[in-house]
Amino acid sequence: MAKRYTFTIASQDRSRDIPRKLILAQNQTETVAHVALKLIAYLLFYRERIQVETALPDDTIPFLPDLVQLDYSLHPVLWVECGECTISKLHKLAVKAPEAEIWIVKRNAEDAQQLQLNMEREKLRTGRYHIVGLDREMFEEVTNLLKERNEVTWFRGTFDPPLLQFDLDGLWFEAPFTLLKH
Repeated sequence: MAKRYTFTIASQDRSRDIPRKLILAQNQTETVAHVALKLIAYLLFYRERIQVETALPDDTIPFLPDLVQLDYSLHPVLWVECGECTISKLHKLAVKAPEAEIWIVKRNAEDAQQLQLNMEREKLRTGRYHIVGLDREMFEEVTNLLKERNEVTWFRGTFDPPLLQFDLDGLWFEAPFTLLKH
């Protein structure tokens, strides 16, 4: 049985109209850390029409994305993988979703750097992938704080410089993150 996490969101980022409520399911094979990754990725990459774990109408893409934004012809323009993701899957994504920005969000900088090394070793296409490595201490604290009902106030998520600012259930988080490209 899936556990559900509800997030009531207040956004102080005037440039993005983030919805007031987000519900994330923790499937039987997922950890709480995966739910935390999806939450942070959702807030960092929020765009109009972004969807969480939605089945794609295109049968040629056999994967379920953690986050995806489809264009008006229902092709992915943003694909976000959270946590573990095989090199084989990333290679297939670059081929099957040629127009999509592909992002991978990892728990920490070391995991992000290891993924980048593995991508280089396996000679994945360059210029197609972006990797975010979160601050280890911040991420572990967020993961440990998650409850079934949570209050989030989003202040900022920037890529230049890479920085997150948000409040989770009354606790302030401000942390840089690692940004890699391949």
